[in-house]
Amino acid sequence: MKTQSRVRLTSVTGIAALVGTLALSACGSDNNATANPGTSTGATTSAVDCAKGTLNGEGSSAQKNAIEQAITDFQDACTGATLNYNPTGSGAGIKQFIAGQVDFAGSDSALKDAAAAGSTTVEQTAADKTCGSTAWNLPMVTGPIAVAYNVKGVDKLILTPAVTAKIFNGVVTMWNDPAIAAINPGVTLPAEAIKVFFRSDESGTTENFTKYLHTAAASDWPATPGKKWTGKGEGKEKSAGVANAVKSTEGGITYPEWSYAKDNKLGMALIDNGAGPVELTGQTVAKAVAVATQAGSGNNIKLKLDYATKEAGAYPILLVTYEIVCSKAKDPAKAKLVKAFLKSFAAPAEQTKLQGIGYAPLPATVQTKVAAAIDALS
Repeated sequence: MKTQSRVRLTSVTGIAALVGTLALSACGSDNNATANPGTSTGATTSAVDCAKGTLNGEGSSAQKNAIEQAITDFQDACTGATLNYNPTGSGAGIKQFIAGQVDFAGSDSALKDAAAAGSTTVEQTAADKTCGSTAWNLPMVTGPIAVAYNVKGVDKLILTPAVTAKIFNGVVTMWNDPAIAAINPGVTLPAEAIKVFFRSDESGTTENFTKYLHTAAASDWPATPGKKWTGKGEGKEKSAGVANAVKSTEGGITYPEWSYAKDNKLGMALIDNGAGPVELTGQTVAKAVAVATQAGSGNNIKLKLDYATKEAGAYPILLVTYEIVCSKAKDPAKAKLVKAFLKSFAAPAEQTKLQGIGYAPLPATVQTKVAAAIDALS
């Protein structure tokens, strides 16, 4: 008989009564609700070293659907474990982790080593202080970012970094603009207004999307990348909010995670970084991650993505969601449970399974580093 999963997505107020766990976001609503139990494949259960107890986490809404799947599979195998995740966004997750309110955070950007403009807080230093040890950033999920659109009659759309930047900063405002037409020969583009939707909450997806625009088209997107949107358009909360807005708006465009674009049956642009148009697939995203370099040291695995890559067949707009954990936990029981869950989450079979719901598996080289870091947790 199938064991019912106990994935709970808690509200912000509920987090005080709880104490955080993890969730991956991509395919579904960001609304807080009890998640439907997933189907256990047995593929990941053989690698699970179960532990009992409760974990609570908060953060990235981009990884919500992925972590729900990972939690369901883990709890099906480990009936004494309960994991809760609140997908409030990367910025909120980091703040809650630093405040000691959750056991781990999910973030689409690694902890910063320098204070952001207008702030005196250095995220890595503050998290280390909370932990009493180094806080590690462990890349767990690769979340492709789609440039998703709803334009009647346009089944295939090619965009370059420069044209994408001009659309999202309000320079190109019509779908039949010559700049779009020039890179889409043979496509009938309508004479209708482009309606841009952006994340109104602090978002790691926004930060990674603007990193792409700033890196690959700096002259057209000179603004400093960040979790707060600085372009044009209409704001909607979370990944589900922007995806739903485009789905219901003719002429709409936004930048959601792949799974949200798939769930809402939105068109997804092919991106030409200079080596030809590339379709968003698990393979093309994994190829882009494979050329990333490690910015962190040792088991603090911060990745530096090359958004301007001209690697043939590499889809360049993506994010990596990190699970942020204490390298040496203050509570041994929680440390054992964190280790067991992350080991299950990072297992090759689980990573492959996530591709079916709109995520790309981590390349083998990154999986090996993550597995070694998880083994070193204490």
